[in-house]
Amino acid sequence: MLECLKGKKAVITGIASDRSIAYGIADSMHQAGAELVLTYQTEKLKARAEKFATGWNHAPIFECDVGNDQSIEAFFTALKTHWGQFDILVHSIGYAPQEALSGDFTDATTRENFQIAHDISSYSLIALAKAARPFFQGSGAILTLTYLGSQRAMPNYNVMGLAKASLEAGVRYLAQSLGADNIRVNAISAGPIRTLAASGVSGIRDMLKVSQERSALKKNVTTEEVGHAATFLCSDYASGITGEILFVDAGFQFNGGFS
Repeated sequence: MLECLKGKKAVITGIASDRSIAYGIADSMHQAGAELVLTYQTEKLKARAEKFATGWNHAPIFECDVGNDQSIEAFFTALKTHWGQFDILVHSIGYAPQEALSGDFTDATTRENFQIAHDISSYSLIALAKAARPFFQGSGAILTLTYLGSQRAMPNYNVMGLAKASLEAGVRYLAQSLGADNIRVNAISAGPIRTLAASGVSGIRDMLKVSQERSALKKNVTTEEVGHAATFLCSDYASGITGEILFVDAGFQFNGGFS
């Protein structure tokens, strides 16, 4: 797949650190020849985005807070001036308050935590897809990230499992909605990775240990492996694939689970 994205332009959201899945995706797409734009949530995170952009041909960075419609509108207005059109949108965004990600699900889940998790982790995909739609001229690919906790009750994942289930339903509905415009929408369900976001889930070390022990390949996946799968799904090699959830978890999802 060397340079399979040559000539493509990709918007990458959600890079929090060089260990994040979004970083692995951006790096893989850069190696495949894509031109990148990165987003950051707040001014506080701008310097971090600038640092990453340097390694990818000084990719332009823009502020985009997906919890704010005005911020989304401002981002796409600025992007229109910079590019006019693009080919790929990567949504690597998920959030729930930390107190909701430990302990008993019933006790930890409040109305406020539920609303926040679904707004940031699920609705934001729809909001970004709606804003991006006019930028895809003739074809496009949208990719998001999910986790097996959408289908199984995982310890401490709690309300994020519900939000990811909503996100996966959103992938299918968006794929149906945007298909006539030749815009494909898919998701990768990655195995547990020790990312900054994952550190907020209580018991992540146990999740990694069990995943390694029970996966078919007897290992945990890397951000690089997820990145390469993302590059494939957003390339013309996957032109017939939409509305799918691709598991990149070393074969854990069919070979075992938490007791």
